[in-house]
Amino acid sequence: MKRLSVTVIGAGVAGLCCALELAECGARVDLVDRGHRLGDGSCSWQAGGMLAPWCERATTDPAVATLGALAIDWWARRFPGTVRNGSLVVAQPRDAADLARFARRTERFEVIGEERIAELEPDLAGRYRRALFFADEAHLDPRRALAGLVNGLARHGIAVRYGADLSPDAAPGDVVVDCRGFAARDALPDLRGVRGEMVVVRCPDVAFARPIRMLHPRIPLYVVPRGGGLFMIGATMIESERRGGASVRSTAELLNAAFALHPAFGEAEIVELGADLRPAFADNLPQVRREGRVLRANGLFRHGFLLAPALARKVAAAALDPTVSLEMTNADIPERRRA
Repeated sequence: MKRLSVTVIGAGVAGLCCALELAECGARVDLVDRGHRLGDGSCSWQAGGMLAPWCERATTDPAVATLGALAIDWWARRFPGTVRNGSLVVAQPRDAADLARFARRTERFEVIGEERIAELEPDLAGRYRRALFFADEAHLDPRRALAGLVNGLARHGIAVRYGADLSPDAAPGDVVVDCRGFAARDALPDLRGVRGEMVVVRCPDVAFARPIRMLHPRIPLYVVPRGGGLFMIGATMIESERRGGASVRSTAELLNAAFALHPAFGEAEIVELGADLRPAFADNLPQVRREGRVLRANGLFRHGFLLAPALARKVAAAALDPTVSLEMTNADIPERRRA
């Protein structure tokens, strides 16, 4: 029986996950990217890497939690650097009402007090009276995780072909998967870009074992440990399609919020500032659309690493069976089958 041949265009987190899922299903995969190296021009390179479906339920469509719940085991099986230490949500005493509101909108958490906070995160001891602990959540370093997917593809004999700017309609293969992100707006006119900015700092005086979210009146903050005293601080969500570096205002607000979380961040060294456009549809949920032999997989918004596994499973199922529903707003992600 002839193996299904698939060209995947775009080697961000969506394209890499789709390519690996298809390869694991037995398809013959060609993965191309117009960039010159891993992460070149991809918003995945600027991501936080939080696998936090139940935290996200507080501010997003319930489908994000349903679909994102698949991600933790998916990443853990394919990337050994997945850290399953949970997530912690804190708020200053004056913002206790925000913490209570956050709790009402989500699930699978434990309300903890000062003693338990200090046990989980000693550097937060005495700073917060109450917190929400989401023990089942996880996180990863996005850049290491992307490299891990590339290594996983290599074990299937697949290498990313960089510097290849292919049009999906002209690409070879039985099926073409368009994972170009915001660059795909030529084919997806309802796609919009949402600007996100982040800061990476080195702060050896603070050690966190898990992502910390602080509910803040202006900018809800998250701080994700990267190891070696490095932390990613993010992130803004600005309805703007302006490209370019991080703005002074956003950087100042992120750093001020980090300082409010822990004063030691005031002495941190700024290692990197980053900004990019996240591709999103009107409902901020991902979609798979079919146009002939082309499957367009897009709209991960700010949930790239969280929702890419579910998107990839849907793409693989649709590539193998044209009758599969492309609906992404439910838990009906088909079981894997062979090409």
